[in-house]
Order: sequence, then structure tokens, then C-alpha cells
Amino acid sequence: MKIVIVSDTHMPRKGRSLPDPLQKDLTDSDLIIHGGDFQTLDVFEAFKRYGELIAVSGNVDNVELQSLLPKRRIIEKKGLKIGIVHGDGKGKTTEKRALEAFDDVDVDVIIFGHSHIPYSRFMKGVLLFNPGSPTDKRKLPYYSHGVLTIGDTWKIEHIFYK
Repeated sequence: MKIVIVSDTHMPRKGRSLPDPLQKDLTDSDLIIHGGDFQTLDVFEAFKRYGELIAVSGNVDNVELQSLLPKRRIIEKKGLKIGIVHGDGKGKTTEKRALEAFDDVDVDVIIFGHSHIPYSRFMKGVLLFNPGSPTDKRKLPYYSHGVLTIGDTWKIEHIFYK
């Protein structure tokens, strides 16, 4: 199973189309997880054209998206429990806010966004993963998204591009 992980697309403000490396991965994915900040319903709908989409709302998503999407989700794929949250808020780091969003449940992986900074690290026995952004790298050298592959075991990796 190939799951494409993306967040912080901020379209059309930060880009007019999705980068080619992301489109290629979306085309042959089994599932898409978006960590929020699509910005508009049109962008949300564009992702759905690639296949099954599971998403949460982010802090810059318009009112329509915020009423459509939850702030937090938990899914299970092939025995892997995945928490999804945007990670925005006040105080603490984005990573700590993401971890605290799932204090009440047992998850294996937490996918979050907000900071646009690619991140992959275990904290309190849970893998925290931020795919970065495919359209707004800020001061980083590369744009990015993630790919989670689940078979007999699972692995998650960043895909970087200019």
C-alpha cells in the first residue's frame, strides 16, 4: 500500500499547480493523507481526483473547508494506527502540539503540518512526521512531501525536489 502524505499546499496563493514529483506519486497512490492548509475547496477537490483522500483542516483553510473537515482524525491501515492533525495553535512547538493532540489515544504515527518543515522523529514511542510543503518551502532548500509504504512492515520517507 502506497500512501502519499502532503500538507500546506496553500494554493492558489503559493502555487498554481502541484509539482510534477508530487503529481507522479499521487497518480499511483492507494491513499492520500493531507495535513491541512489546502486553502480552498477547489484544491481539496483537485486532490480527490487522484483517489481516496483523508484530510484535516488547517488554520488557513476557508470557512467551507473548516466546516467540512475535522481538526483531528485517526485512521488504521493494515494494522498501523495513524493520527492526523494540522498542528497549529499557541505555545509549545508544532511537534509538541501534534503529539498532545493524541494524548488520549494510542497511535503509531502522527502526521502533521503547519510549520512547513520536513520532520521525522520518534517522540514518546510515536513517530511524528511532517511532510513539509510542495509549494511553500519558505527558507528551506527544497519542496517536499512524504510517502508511507505499508507491506509486511512499513516505512515512511520524505521526497525532496526543487
